[in-house]
Amino acid sequence: MLILMIIVFGLAIGWVAQLILGMGPKLSGITLFAGLAGSFVGGLVISLLSGDGLNIRASGILGSLLGAIIVLAIYGAVRKRGATA
Repeated sequence: MLILMIIVFGLAIGWVAQLILGMGPKLSGITLFAGLAGSFVGGLVISLLSGDGLNIRASGILGSLLGAIIVLAIYGAVRKRGATA
């Protein structure tokens, strides 16, 4: 059940990051990947730096969102670069 909740949370964070970057509301595999990667890296790093540990706090959620935005922005830049080359 925990794995399913992590996947749903990652998908939701990836979708919000996609909306913030103006990439449209359509869900895709990259959205799930960006959400999961962003949640893991961004959420973990921000939570540990802020002293919240591994508890679910606003800092971890914001870190997850920031991480997903970074992953999606890098993906968008690489995709655009590949399309013009």
